Amino acid sequence: MPVGIDGPDFIALQVRDLRAAAEFCEKNLGLTRNPASPPGAVVFDTKPVPLAVRDPLPGTDLDAGRPGLGVALWFSTPDTQAFHEQLTANGVKILTPVTDSPFGPMFSFAGPEGYVLTVHQAR
Repeated sequence: MPVGIDGPDFIALQVRDLRAAAEFCEKNLGLTRNPASPPGAVVFDTKPVPLAVRDPLPGTDLDAGRPGLGVALWFSTPDTQAFHEQLTANGVKILTPVTDSPFGPMFSFAGPEGYVLTVHQAR
């Protein structure tokens, strides 16, 4: 019988400034650090999949293009409009306005070091 995968089990964003990226995630996204982070990374207690920011892996050139180019990262929130207002008040760059989508109200914003993050409110 063939063996496959179940889905994402861990997501890490490689960043130039680990401290600033971790602070962005705590202040603007409301994430809590997991005390069991490995060296060179900050892992957050997100469910069902842990999210981390980390120092670049060997051979990674973060100056070669926009961070995360070609990858879409979506997160859920219980209240898209309230989260949009919170990010706006914190000075976070909003990339798209709140719009309706098949996945519920959604918008995109610039995350740590320019990663494009999209958030939606599940219906």
